[in-house]
Amino acid sequence: MTFAAKRTALLMLITLTIGCDRVTKHYASTLVGEPGQSYLADTVRLEYAENTGGFLGLGEDWPPAVRTGLFTIGTGLMLLLTIAIAVRWTWSGPALVGLSLFVAGGASNLADRLARGSVIDFLNVGLGPLRTGIFNVADMAVLLGVFILAIAQARSDERPKAAP
Repeated sequence: MTFAAKRTALLMLITLTIGCDRVTKHYASTLVGEPGQSYLADTVRLEYAENTGGFLGLGEDWPPAVRTGLFTIGTGLMLLLTIAIAVRWTWSGPALVGLSLFVAGGASNLADRLARGSVIDFLNVGLGPLRTGIFNVADMAVLLGVFILAIAQARSDERPKAAP
């Protein structure tokens, strides 16, 4: 695969991930004020929630200035730094796929924070009393991206090298 084809594929992955998150959040907004919906014998629940905190509501009760600084400005800076590192290091396909998912999920949630001051969450999964918190597609992309990136780096024979 040529460099241009790889770059196009990664941009398509980022675009599709952000698009999927945006579409599902638009659907989730129709759940406002409605009772939660249950599917697959209550394994999957859909319920609207606005998250002003971080992952699974961490920091929701912090002062607004602290939340804005950490979850909006901090996230934006972290995404820029992550992209800069990716450009500087010579990572292979799996690491770039993980990085693309991480950046796409982070960017989509950042867009929510910039536009509305909170992130729309709507998914909850589990079995019986063992359940996750409420999350969204962007959160899944971030976690999957970190997982893929960690596996790719663990399997790598060498540490990433700076490009000349």
